[in-house]
Amino acid sequence: MKTATTVGISASTLFYMLCGLLGYAAFGNDAPGNYLTGFGFYDPFWLVDIANLCIAIHLLGAYQVIMQPVFGFVENWSRRKWPESRFINKEYAIGYFRINLFRLIWRSTYVILATLVAMMFPFFNAFLALIGSTTFWPLTVYFPIEMYIVQAKIQRNSFRWIWLRALSLVCLLVSCLAAAASIRGLVGSVQTSKLFLSVS
Repeated sequence: MKTATTVGISASTLFYMLCGLLGYAAFGNDAPGNYLTGFGFYDPFWLVDIANLCIAIHLLGAYQVIMQPVFGFVENWSRRKWPESRFINKEYAIGYFRINLFRLIWRSTYVILATLVAMMFPFFNAFLALIGSTTFWPLTVYFPIEMYIVQAKIQRNSFRWIWLRALSLVCLLVSCLAAAASIRGLVGSVQTSKLFLSVS
């Protein structure tokens, strides 16, 4: 697990840093949100199609990881709230599959509404930047460092403890600056966007 986490975070960090730094070095503030199609050309089309397929596969997996706890929470709450409801609790066997009508309708409705909201607000990159900037520090830096300090029993005010706290503080500042920039980008996007028209 430790090796997989190290490799995953290192690869993601390297990839995003290369995209961000090289994109900014090459284009400055005019760097597009989508490097493949942000320049106005779509050739070679097969490269853009493969990239979009990879993004779709990535988002399908990420969506499942993020949404399963939400779905589970609502479904468990509904079972506790209405334990006698056949609509919520009964499962139907169709071949090898077991289908629950409440789960099917609830999850499908949520996905449809989330898709409509995502289509209505076309500034996906600015919104994604805000989510990334606000979740980076607590999930990737703060909690892992705090867990490591407790598990490794690092003495308070020791050299290693001070440097881990300094790293956490620097990453918090970077996250705050990124969040401020994201909010600025969102405000600019809201002022110039039209519903159901992509601008990012």
